[in-house]
Amino acid sequence: SIRPRECLSRFGGGHAAKGAAFSKRSYETLSFNFFRKEPVFLRRALYLRFNVCYNGTRTEIYVKAGIDMELKGCKINLLGDSITCGVGTSAPEKRFGDLIAAQYGAIVRNYGISGTRIARQRIPTAGNPEFDRHFVSRVPDMDADADVIVVFGGTNDFGHGDAPIGNMSDREDTTFCGGLHALYTALIEKYPDARIVILTPTHRLNEDNPRGDGNKPQDVGRLIDYVNFIREAAEFYSLPVLDLFAVSGIQPRVSVLQQRYMPDGLHPNDAGHARLAAILASFLKAL
Repeated sequence: SIRPRECLSRFGGGHAAKGAAFSKRSYETLSFNFFRKEPVFLRRALYLRFNVCYNGTRTEIYVKAGIDMELKGCKINLLGDSITCGVGTSAPEKRFGDLIAAQYGAIVRNYGISGTRIARQRIPTAGNPEFDRHFVSRVPDMDADADVIVVFGGTNDFGHGDAPIGNMSDREDTTFCGGLHALYTALIEKYPDARIVILTPTHRLNEDNPRGDGNKPQDVGRLIDYVNFIREAAEFYSLPVLDLFAVSGIQPRVSVLQQRYMPDGLHPNDAGHARLAAILASFLKAL
């Protein structure tokens, strides 16, 4: 049983405005069979989404989150690309991971490598082997004592990766979908007791080009297609997703937001990283 002052539900019978997705209702006591919980952003606040069985019916409720995880001393491994590296910021201490470490006392280890992708590339990059170190290949190099692993990638697969996008039945890292499965499996096997958190890519200026940055010989997919596969693969493994594509508030195709958060249309600046740090910290606290 839980006793929230107020929650959002899909039960119906409340007094929601016409067209509203959820109705606000107050409950004295709620008794459910809980079978899944994950944090989500809704209406500019952090809620816990419970998938529940209520009177024999599977449904959802959203309860405004309290602060559960203590970030002080929490060991966080960041696995990412140039955004995690801090390209676009004015100094390393302005990166979202460093901001979380400074504000909350977390121990943040940054394993970001600029230009890297989730899928293995078919054609090696001449003169820059680091560029081809796809995500799963770096898992063995990460410290094993992490409490949280944050995976933030996929935008480079869309932008300039030469691997096919594949489908959800793939298990080899030679396609994007197969790379997701290989990565999530490797992380779960190495960190069975840690929280593995998946971040979707943020918006970017050329996100609707099915050839990414324009160098792919044929149409592969828009950024949203990669985002949807990230969401689907994470759900398969029951990994929490911080959907930055949906909730970051960063959309460079809106000029005022580009100027404020992402001047080059791809890499967040200092203000963008501060925004990412605040959203990620709130998400982690609710786990």
